[in-house]
Amino acid sequence: MPYDDSVPPTRRARPLLLAAALASLCLTTVAGCGGSPDTTDGAGADASPSATPTVPASPSPSPAEPLPRGPLTGRTVVIDPGHNPRNREHTKEINEKVDIGTGRKECDTTGTSTDAGYPEARFTLDVSHRLRELLQAQGARVLLTHDEDRPFGPCIDERARIGNEAKADAVVSVHADGSAVGNRGFHVILPAAVKGGGADTSKIVKSSADLGARIAGHFIRTTGSAPSNYIGGGTGLDTRNDLGGLNLSTVPKVFVECGNMRDPKDAALLTSASWRQKAAQGMADGIADHLKG
Repeated sequence: MPYDDSVPPTRRARPLLLAAALASLCLTTVAGCGGSPDTTDGAGADASPSATPTVPASPSPSPAEPLPRGPLTGRTVVIDPGHNPRNREHTKEINEKVDIGTGRKECDTTGTSTDAGYPEARFTLDVSHRLRELLQAQGARVLLTHDEDRPFGPCIDERARIGNEAKADAVVSVHADGSAVGNRGFHVILPAAVKGGGADTSKIVKSSADLGARIAGHFIRTTGSAPSNYIGGGTGLDTRNDLGGLNLSTVPKVFVECGNMRDPKDAALLTSASWRQKAAQGMADGIADHLKG
């Protein structure tokens, strides 16, 4: 769920060409393009509120331990794990408004959760750790906007600033949605053309759209999940102008809503460790595809 998802989004369907491309990929690479829960890795246990699944994350290599060389050597990727598990303890701070260029929004939100109590913030950290390892293995320099190493946040404006100051080649904000039962599938949120206050996305709209489309295509192929049946008109792509994390970015950036935590079938996927690895792989492949052109 995006940071400022409490406000109804302004959405535009992507061009029919993208829809056709994704539909073709779905038909040729994934039978039915529908995900199914993996029952071999304790997904049912993962869904318990007391069991918040994580994957041990290797620390970023120190200067004495250089990154392996690979196809992404020399590239910088910023991963933005949506929300912070400790935001719930700091509601006053995260409700403070910050400038997003075209208005003011809350610093952050707590995010959503499955009905069984698995928090979105735990999901996003887990997937982000997996994604970091996959990208580092290809030689990329990878930064996280946070790693549960601060009491709350960072705020949406700071999240954008981290990517900008790193001069990132790509920024991906990892999320899961909180919609109605029956609403299923993933979608990638792209920045709209926005100019106002401190926001100007004119230089990143095209490159962000390419990043998002490539992630969507690989996400379908790797996870078996279909594009959202409730956002994006079947393309898996949605354009918004109300998200500070996108409005304030000066580098290519997208949000990935990996599924709907409130739908039981999607929740079974999101709480599966093996599916989360596939989600990270799909995003890593899409990012690499974009960066290699």
